Amino acid sequence: MRLTLAPLGSYDIGAMLAAIAAFASYRLGALDASGAFVAFLIGTLTFGALQATGVTILLGFFVSSVALSRLGKETKRERLTDIGKTGARDAAQVVANGGVATLCALGLALGWGLRYEVAFAGAFAAAIADTWGTEIGTLFGGAPRSILTFRPVGVGISGGVTLIGTLAELAGALFLAAIGYAFGVHAFLAILAGGIGGALLDSILGASLQALRWCPQCTRPCERNPHSCGATTTLLRGIGWLDNDGVNFAATLAGAAIAFALAR
Repeated sequence: MRLTLAPLGSYDIGAMLAAIAAFASYRLGALDASGAFVAFLIGTLTFGALQATGVTILLGFFVSSVALSRLGKETKRERLTDIGKTGARDAAQVVANGGVATLCALGLALGWGLRYEVAFAGAFAAAIADTWGTEIGTLFGGAPRSILTFRPVGVGISGGVTLIGTLAELAGALFLAAIGYAFGVHAFLAILAGGIGGALLDSILGASLQALRWCPQCTRPCERNPHSCGATTTLLRGIGWLDNDGVNFAATLAGAAIAFALAR
């Protein structure tokens, strides 16, 4: 792996490109105002630290995620009434998916070593694997089961897995690792392992420590308070403050750590 850090002027170019991408995402409804602002910051820092390599990996994750989120949008909206957030991504969701990768990019810019470039890709491999698995599994995966107990769970409930969704996670990690390899991050297996490991941790945490709530009016589990019906929900399992954003952050951190550890 060879890398030349961008000169200061490249941050200006990165800021311009990031602003265009963030504004377009906001106009398309993929991000709300807070999410667009954080995406602008992440894009600027990524371009300044990693130049074309980092931006291509970032765009590979972001463009594919936006495209899949729009696939079957109305169907998913009807099926995902029990999960915490739907619609445009906010700042917390953007940080959960891209915050760890940005820290890795900054570590590389500070001269901590080229392994942080692999960690950067590993973080996004975990994020894309989880996103592809959720978006595709929700539409085509059928009835999910808990990754820990194998009992049926509601569509979209964290910790639920399907065969189609799992294959989509693998495809997402492969896609991101291939992009990294094509643009000079020659650590394909490390990135792939980071993506798979991060997505696996996401499911395990979602089925155990992430807060799962109970709606007394609809008499079913959910991840919202209040529920979509308006009823106040009570904690059924997990840690009250640990939501899907926190689990996603932990998954990308695991993806980065695995890729970093396996990088040569």
